[in-house]
Amino acid sequence: MNLQKLSFSNVIRLMNFYPPYLGAGVRVKVLDKDELIVRVDMNLNIFNKNYVGTHFGGSLYSMVDPFYMLILMRKLGRDFIVWDKKADISFKRPGRENVYAIFEIKREKVVQIREEVGKLGKCEPVFEVSIKNQKGDVIATVLKTLWVKKK
Repeated sequence: MNLQKLSFSNVIRLMNFYPPYLGAGVRVKVLDKDELIVRVDMNLNIFNKNYVGTHFGGSLYSMVDPFYMLILMRKLGRDFIVWDKKADISFKRPGRENVYAIFEIKREKVVQIREEVGKLGKCEPVFEVSIKNQKGDVIATVLKTLWVKKK
């Protein structure tokens, strides 16, 4: 199945059936279809809980891993190559309850990336997302560096 031919909303719906996400209790939904704003929730359960009863760090990272790349690929279009290059996660407090993250790439950032690729041949934009508990406390912060080039 060629996922690039599906609508963004359908790709996101399919991610909810991705076995690692199913087991970890990750749910993905599109908040804004036009702006491609995505919310990812993860319930704390037996499959993503560590020895001390908090979210595994790997589960926290995996819940946020692909979304900036997917959003940017869709916003730039098929004339660009977008890859994940680097990630850094900083844990702020133990995740003892359900958590969520919201992903958005503003139009201005997309324009800036296009311009930099036009001038330099490539771009390595950095995006930051906070993983929060239901009270809004930051559990972890993830920096994602992407690599973008014109095909």
